[in-house]
Amino acid sequence: MNEQPLPCIYDLTLADLQSALEDLGEPAFRAKQIRHNIFRSLLDDPQEMTDLPAALRTSLKRRFVFRPLQTQRRAVSADGQTRKFLFLLSDGAPVETVLMLYNRRRTACISTQSGCAVGCSFCATGQMGLRRSLSGGEIVAQVLHAARLLQSEGSSLTNIVLMGMGEPFLNYDAVWSALTALSAADGFGFGARRMTVSTVGIVPGIRRFAGQHSQVNLAISLHAADDDLRNRLVPVNRTYPLADLFAACDEYIRDTNRRLSFEWALIEGINDTPAQAHHLADRIRKSMRKTLVHINLIPLNPTHKFSGGPSPAERIAAFRAVLESEGLSCTVRLARGVEIGAGCGQLAGSANP
Repeated sequence: MNEQPLPCIYDLTLADLQSALEDLGEPAFRAKQIRHNIFRSLLDDPQEMTDLPAALRTSLKRRFVFRPLQTQRRAVSADGQTRKFLFLLSDGAPVETVLMLYNRRRTACISTQSGCAVGCSFCATGQMGLRRSLSGGEIVAQVLHAARLLQSEGSSLTNIVLMGMGEPFLNYDAVWSALTALSAADGFGFGARRMTVSTVGIVPGIRRFAGQHSQVNLAISLHAADDDLRNRLVPVNRTYPLADLFAACDEYIRDTNRRLSFEWALIEGINDTPAQAHHLADRIRKSMRKTLVHINLIPLNPTHKFSGGPSPAERIAAFRAVLESEGLSCTVRLARGVEIGAGCGQLAGSANP
């Protein structure tokens, strides 16, 4: 008979941990000590938690997994500013995390699934298909891994984005559990406004997220402003077409009064035309308060299974000029880590072609 896998310590809420300790005959206050050790001191070995009795440290190591991520590959960009990790989970499922360093920001890009079922044509993760969804603890573990690395260098995380492998709103409960643990005062204590969830446009998920009235930011991976093109680039558009998506986005803005971001991967000759920029501006103008919309333009990070390439600088500038002429807030995000395959799924795809 196969043994049941040990539970991941990061999947336990404070109440869960208190209950587990009660079963061990330990006082409830030990739960807060353990959570402080894992979330604030960033320890991933119970034997290092010297404020706990030795017997309890041994029990914790026998009963819980503290290291759910096993590093298979690590890649660093030539300038050292982008670091990508390919982890294997306990069942061998691959998952990626990217740490990006900017002048003042230290951003961890976290995955919510191993692979992805959405199947965006230009995305390496979508080209893999879905292996499985992650637990909340496996999502949290990626953040803590990045935090430990930065701590060893005398630095700390400033931003967390759930923009890695997978579609967060197709793993909603685990994602919400992770966000709760990361922002909780007795957890990682990370500011909700410094976290962003990116969805490809799962309309029920957007509406559910709006109803949470969270301070976590929301981004929509849009990439096209008409249904024919978006159907080709983002197949889930056939289920949630642009009219429904923009209606949900408008509801989100009205219900939360928070800014919404649109992500747009610029692909040369496909979605970087002035016509697409005008379509986008027109849809925003007719659907929602443009003062609470921001557009992130991102040159495509090429993948070997998609023939399109990133837009050159002059086409990016022309696209941006159209949006700004319409009074829309817009920035161009630098492509990071192209030479190390930092786009979602590229390390996992190369390891499992």
